Amino acid sequence: MKRRLFALVVPALLLAAGTTGCGYNDIQKYDETVNSAKGNIETQLQRRADLIPNLVATVKGYAQQESSVLANVAAAQRGLTGALQRPGGTSPAELANANDNLTRALTPFFTIVQSYPELKSNEQFMRLQDELSGTENRIAVARTDYNAAVQQYNTYIRQMPAALTARATGAKPREFFEVTNAASRAAPTVDFTPAPGAPAAAPASPAPAAPAKP
Repeated sequence: MKRRLFALVVPALLLAAGTTGCGYNDIQKYDETVNSAKGNIETQLQRRADLIPNLVATVKGYAQQESSVLANVAAAQRGLTGALQRPGGTSPAELANANDNLTRALTPFFTIVQSYPELKSNEQFMRLQDELSGTENRIAVARTDYNAAVQQYNTYIRQMPAALTARATGAKPREFFEVTNAASRAAPTVDFTPAPGAPAAAPASPAPAAPAKP
């Protein structure tokens, strides 16, 4: 009985030691760290996308004539939402590109906002603007954490003996969260404050009321 137990336990211990020594466990650990960090980015991107429809609706009440800019923001928001909800998942680069498209659409959007003093003092708009700004800060932190995790993982699977284990198990380098269009790498910053000394255009006048029937 003791010999049979010994014959079962010893190979298991040797296998565990070999797995640890070849880096298999660390590969799994670093890979899960990357997955967790990617999930954090997706959570913040979804929050950003969810804020946009209410923001557009609020601005539309004051600047209906800016329909093309509002339409571009709405289209970019749908693009980001679609990328986040795509069956089977979306690559980090695709998410980064969709998020960059939204940032670029928001730049002229907030430029227009500066022309409507009443809108800038609207409590709902101010709240949504603050939430969006906070979310963008959290996205920046999540992106940094994710790319650091990817760097650690990719570096590890290139080192020996983990490189042999990665090849045997099919572990591939992970993709960074960054835009793939070289022209978009210097993404514009959404500025929520008016430029100093910039004149503010008067808000659109309401449509005249129809004359009363006699």
